[in-house]
Amino acid sequence: MTTTEKLGKDQNREQPAMRPPPIVSPEAWEAARQQMLVKEKALTRARDALAAERRRMPWMVVEKAYEFEGLRGKVSLLDLFEGRRQLIIYRAFFEPGVFGWPEHACRGCSLGADQVAHLSHLNARDTTLAYASRAPQADIARLKARMGWEMPWYTITDSFDADFGVHEWHGHNVFFRDDERVFRTYFINSRGDEAMGTTWSYLDFTPLGRQETWEDSPQGYPQTPPYKWWNWHDNYDAGASPDRQWVEVSDVGEAAFRKRDAEPKA
Repeated sequence: MTTTEKLGKDQNREQPAMRPPPIVSPEAWEAARQQMLVKEKALTRARDALAAERRRMPWMVVEKAYEFEGLRGKVSLLDLFEGRRQLIIYRAFFEPGVFGWPEHACRGCSLGADQVAHLSHLNARDTTLAYASRAPQADIARLKARMGWEMPWYTITDSFDADFGVHEWHGHNVFFRDDERVFRTYFINSRGDEAMGTTWSYLDFTPLGRQETWEDSPQGYPQTPPYKWWNWHDNYDAGASPDRQWVEVSDVGEAAFRKRDAEPKA
């Protein structure tokens, strides 16, 4: 019995044996990869174009004064920005009546929380990520400690979840702050939440995007050269950015791969 046959039978004895694709030579494999790469690059360009269109969507002013509970007591929606211009709030289900309570949050929300990248990279792009549930702060603190999660996590105390489409199902709401005014700029839920977790996926759903010069953004939006703002997650506050040495290194790397991409394929 082959390994694939054994895998197929072991995983579900009622299922037929796994049938793998053709086994080919290195040359044929590379040719197949190049064909797939054409489609993948088209998908990347389409995704970038969609993000550019998203940055041009209209905004909705948030009129109501929402209130949450945080570690230090009552806070407003404006407080959740932590002084930054952009805010992403994920409504996680952790409260009485949810499967797993009180030891765990919803399994799906927890799987999503496990994907969250280090928050310092988002913060470096003037963006805050926060979670919100109806569980008391003591339970949230206990859960975060158990699971090793670092994101700020607030308790919903009013109609925020109902007003923003997350009272019955999970979702990410995106907000922008202009001084004391707050605007809702985007909302994504269901399978769209599956893409969230990386720094890039979060930024692509914000009104300012990745804030890099290659992006198609409206006039006046903040943009800096790609790669140059990147940093170690414990080093963003260590000095001025970008670092001169890193600029030189990234310039060399960028020139190398652009040269490679421009070379004709055999």
